[in-house]
Amino acid sequence: MTREHAGNRLFPDWPAGRPDDPGACPIRDVLDRVGQKWTLLILIALEAEPKRFSALQRIVGDISKRMLTQSLRDLERDGLISRTVYPTKPPSVEYALTALGRSSLTPIATLSSWASDNHPAIRAAREAYDALA
Repeated sequence: MTREHAGNRLFPDWPAGRPDDPGACPIRDVLDRVGQKWTLLILIALEAEPKRFSALQRIVGDISKRMLTQSLRDLERDGLISRTVYPTKPPSVEYALTALGRSSLTPIATLSSWASDNHPAIRAAREAYDALA
């Protein structure tokens, strides 16, 4: 569907790419990472300043070291965070948002605000659904 025929749709270019190739669709390709359980929490934790691994683990909470390591690698691979190793004994590592990662904070803040505003309604809907099951 082209923009001319999209009318008032909020997502006129979706679906994009081939259904059998998720990597060809920019929406699926990017949202696969953003939709992972820890991604948004890590990006939010890095908003104010760079952090070391242990500080991120404390802030995020119940994430395992293995999962935090993998999530940080994935975010670095996607260009959302940078990793700096300092030549100390033992070496210290610091993670920071890149310009691309910082640009993600505006839509994350919008989604976070929506989640906070609608959390009571969502919990009530879950309770009503679960009561019927």
